Amino acid sequence: MKIKDSKSFGAAVRAYRKRQGATQIQLAAAANTGVRFIGDLENGKSTVQLNKALRVADILGIKIEALNINEDGK
Repeated sequence: MKIKDSKSFGAAVRAYRKRQGATQIQLAAAANTGVRFIGDLENGKSTVQLNKALRVADILGIKIEALNINEDGK
């Protein structure tokens, strides 16, 4: 899945969470965050804290990688 903005990142988080059968409450507890944070993250709120978002991604097994993309987008 290509992540291009906070909305697509949030959609990925939601999809991974649901695939694992976890609720927002369970994910919040595992990530030591509030349920509101998980909701904001999944809804693509652009001002969520990066460190918490990365922790949630790690818990869900979402691999985040920086790629060097040349000018033609490949």
